[in-house]
Amino acid sequence: MGKLPNPESESEENDSDYGEDMLEMIEEDDLEFIKNAITSKSYNIFNKVRYTGTSAPKPKKRKLNDEDSDLENEYEDQTADDVPMKNLLPIKTKQGIVRQQIEDKSASESEEEEEVDENEAVEAEENQEEQYDFVDDKIDISKPISAAQLLVERNKVLKQKKLHIGTLSAGVLENPEEKVTNLRTLIQLMDDNAPEVYFTVRKLATVSLLEVFKDVLPSYEIKKIDSEGVKLKKDTLKLQKYEETLLLYYKKFLQKLEKSSSILIKKKGDNRAFDEEIIKLGELGVQSLCDLLVTHPYFNFSQNIAQAVVPFLNNPRKNIREIAKNAIKTVFKEDKKEEITLKILRIINHYVKNRAHNVHPDILETLLVLNLKDVNLDEEKEQDIKQKKLMARKQKVLQMSKRERKRKKRLQLLEKELLETKAEENKQTKQQNLTEITKFVFGIYFRILKSSTNTKVLGVCLEGLAKFAHCINLEFYLDLVNILDRLMKEEWLGYREQLHCVQTVFSILSGQGEALNIDPTRFYVTLYKNLLVTHASKNYSNFLIVLKTLNDALIKRRKKITNKRTISFVKRLATLSLQLLHNGALGSLSLIKTTMQMSRSVDVLLDLDTSFGDGKFQPELEDPEYSNASSTALYELILLTKHYHPVVAKYAKNIAHGVPASGEGSLDPEYAKCTAEQLYNDFDMSEMAFNPAVPVPRKNAPKAKSRGHLFADGSFESQCKEVVRNHLKRRGGLL
Repeated sequence: MGKLPNPESESEENDSDYGEDMLEMIEEDDLEFIKNAITSKSYNIFNKVRYTGTSAPKPKKRKLNDEDSDLENEYEDQTADDVPMKNLLPIKTKQGIVRQQIEDKSASESEEEEEVDENEAVEAEENQEEQYDFVDDKIDISKPISAAQLLVERNKVLKQKKLHIGTLSAGVLENPEEKVTNLRTLIQLMDDNAPEVYFTVRKLATVSLLEVFKDVLPSYEIKKIDSEGVKLKKDTLKLQKYEETLLLYYKKFLQKLEKSSSILIKKKGDNRAFDEEIIKLGELGVQSLCDLLVTHPYFNFSQNIAQAVVPFLNNPRKNIREIAKNAIKTVFKEDKKEEITLKILRIINHYVKNRAHNVHPDILETLLVLNLKDVNLDEEKEQDIKQKKLMARKQKVLQMSKRERKRKKRLQLLEKELLETKAEENKQTKQQNLTEITKFVFGIYFRILKSSTNTKVLGVCLEGLAKFAHCINLEFYLDLVNILDRLMKEEWLGYREQLHCVQTVFSILSGQGEALNIDPTRFYVTLYKNLLVTHASKNYSNFLIVLKTLNDALIKRRKKITNKRTISFVKRLATLSLQLLHNGALGSLSLIKTTMQMSRSVDVLLDLDTSFGDGKFQPELEDPEYSNASSTALYELILLTKHYHPVVAKYAKNIAHGVPASGEGSLDPEYAKCTAEQLYNDFDMSEMAFNPAVPVPRKNAPKAKSRGHLFADGSFESQCKEVVRNHLKRRGGLL
């Protein structure tokens, strides 16, 4: 049998013959255009068509003729362009066929519809930032230019930069979620390098970003939530994306501030000298960090900001220390949760310990604003002991069954929920934070007492101990008093530090430590001996410490001191009031008034008859017990009743009359109820304001000059006139 004919091969032969007939019918120009269209695949209909020419159906190798080389070169030229082109129908003219092309937008649209990952999405969002018409005009320094022209060009560039910064900042404030990417440009402007205005532009960008972040940042902490595999609403996703972007730019801003402010902290071996403008940029960075810490203490990176701010408390520049100190104090005062306070104290404790307590006193002065009133460090031990006793008694009284145990667990859960509704749990957390804060504070103070010989640091430490002595554990009181007694014997200790030692001791003895078996005579002698050292000059600020110490030593411990000691202190206070400003004199007189009200034995000082007593008054003696102050009187009141300040004069008259509550010599109620410290602070003249205000003098008409002399005796008047006439006649004759 012969082979059956292949129908496919017959159809191919017929098609090829048909194609050759069609080629003969097409003109040469049209044929050339179709060849080019098939080669470049300009039309979708030609995608599956292959041009083979008139050669054999399956050639092994074909040599390229001139036409083919022209086609390939033209195809390479078309494909080399970045923009895809699409051919249109040609136009036939007398000169030949004119080809037409247009940009293929379908190809570019298909590329834009591809998916991008999360990182590329953030970059794409940043690229959506508004484009502003901003031209950076730079001055051509190759040509000579006058100072006036230079100033005009600088102002022009600066005006454009200001407009740019203001527009970006206003956009963020108006719609933070939509214009959050404007922050990226503002952060870039912090590194502006325009030689004419770059310092000013950096400052403006920093201040603008500071105000924007202070206004835009939320009061809560943004926490990163892993939402992988969880379907979220469109609004939730938008908010989450906005918060992530905001947090990213806030972090970059803080890094810029830390970098600019780091030049103010000199490291070992770094002897670089910076320009004044760069130092001002560093100061602005410190101020910005402090403002952000005060405004948003509970937001993200607050602990990092505190880590950067605390070293500036030990900076050699006073203005930098003041900026950091005021910020830390403000945070301590306004912190209601005591969380950020505890974090900052940990940083301070670590910083002071690493430098062996050789730091500036300002770093310890920040601790004096802490509110440690209701802290009991022994509370945990007391609670544990009480709990153990109750559990022991409970086990003896009650043997619970399984049902009762289940019931007890349910009751405990219910009580816990009730505590949460009453916010008791937050109170317990705050109390725990306060306890930890107190431990850190006294840890710093006790280490300084043991090792430091820096008098300034030691003075602030003793001042803090005096203020927070009520929080110290009872078991430490005796050791602390002995340490302070040993310190007072050191020769290098200054007057203010000695006052702080005495203040701390009397603060302990007048509070929880009153049960201690300690003889405070040596501390009374030191206080009495140094009382007159304070005066209205450089050391006048020490008098507030004297007032607080005397209040603890005389008023709170009035039942534990002798009458002789009390009378001696009252006499010395009256003498001291003569060398103080009016607010200090009022504080001294207030203490004398309170002492006389509580102890009638002091009235002997109002008796001017000095024939009675134990002997002659000896004010030069250091021990108040043997000075015989009862043999003298308060002669200082006579001078104080003529004091330039009216309230001081009233107080002196009140004491001289025996401190009456009403009648002659009594005080106004507004002054009588004030304590010594209140009077000292209320009548302070540090702000140059007199209290009470001095009335403005009245404008009186000037008195008319008297035209003649008045004589009581008429004969004497006539005699004087006669003498004057004779004198004038003699002068006239001589002339």
